[in-house]
Amino acid sequence: MSFRGVFIAIFLGTAMVVAAFLVNAKRPAVERFQPTASLAKASGKCAECHRQETSAIVHEFELSKHSAVGINCLDCHQPTSGQDRTDHKGFVINARVTAANCSGCHKTQYDQFLRSRHAAPAWASVTGKKDFTAEQVAFSEQFHPKGVDRDPHPVGVMEGPAAMGVGCLKCHEIGKPNKDGSIGSCTACHARHVASVELARLPETCGQCHMGPDHSQVEIYHESKHGVLFNAQRPKMNLAADPKHLTTADMPVPTCATCHMSGLEGQKFTHDVTERLSYYLFAAVSDRRPNFQTGQTEMKETCKKCHASTRIDAFYKEAESVLGSVNEYVAKANGVMKKLRDEKLLTPDPMDEPIELLHFDLWHYGGRTAKHGAFMGGADFVQWHGFYEVVSKLRELERMAGEIREKKAREARPHAD
Repeated sequence: MSFRGVFIAIFLGTAMVVAAFLVNAKRPAVERFQPTASLAKASGKCAECHRQETSAIVHEFELSKHSAVGINCLDCHQPTSGQDRTDHKGFVINARVTAANCSGCHKTQYDQFLRSRHAAPAWASVTGKKDFTAEQVAFSEQFHPKGVDRDPHPVGVMEGPAAMGVGCLKCHEIGKPNKDGSIGSCTACHARHVASVELARLPETCGQCHMGPDHSQVEIYHESKHGVLFNAQRPKMNLAADPKHLTTADMPVPTCATCHMSGLEGQKFTHDVTERLSYYLFAAVSDRRPNFQTGQTEMKETCKKCHASTRIDAFYKEAESVLGSVNEYVAKANGVMKKLRDEKLLTPDPMDEPIELLHFDLWHYGGRTAKHGAFMGGADFVQWHGFYEVVSKLRELERMAGEIREKKAREARPHAD
């Protein structure tokens, strides 16, 4: 090779190196100095700081299945499309991990979750549809008509933003829409760094939200025979078992997740917690769900792991008798309220008069509790927290309706001189 050829090769090579440095210099520093995921894992760079600053999350992650299979911090904290990018001590991370990050590996579970009432309907039941795109509303309405296409809940509007923000939405944010287009947060049930299947199977995890006078499922569960047996046998149970290979040897007593989500001994498991439900128990008057037959059949298949078909059918018959009776009482209360409105004896605004609050209490607390108690085996919640509240409030409702009419009649009569 001639001297001229060597010179040209060296010149062009040097020019390319210089050009690369110049182009790289124009990139933001946060990108130029971004460590690779493998470097983060090899150096333990994340844990190096977080052991000093937030040591518990490092310990929790080390307990996780994610850690055991070699997943590192950046695998979850790497920004995906539509997420904010933050410079965090030389690492580019997402500002907030969402369901979009989890769905990269757990797509089937996320798709099932999207069809559930835990997704968009959970958030919309408080705030209405304003935070969702038209596409998100249309998707959810296929599975839960009027679950998202609705106005904000009148109780939240009545109580104000403090009660709504620190109260209602702390539970209902399981279905909050995220800026990246995803919905919800998997960590509501699995926790952020331990990402625990065991945690999601504990009744107390569900009971963080499914408790209290309007949906007292965790209280009912602990009163039921299922709950008593679970508390007695908890140390012997393997709640961390692989969902694909879960057996009754791992969980001989059901928790909330067993009945609503898990697959026992080859059964299908799902993240759509509404898939096995047969009635709209949360409604004032409970009708059958569109998937009534398949939902009830699938739930009964889980029951058959412990109970004979005759016992299961008898249980459902008893529960449905409670549902029918509560429906009748609530329908009677609804009739009282409708008549008052037809007679123009109530204002058009919701929840602004004492009788409206009483009517709400009747079905939203007592009515729901009686129905949930019946379908979950809580006798005291069927009776004293359920039927008694419904019937006693119905009597009071009828009395108040009479007083409203008498007051209106007095006002309509001409005053005596």
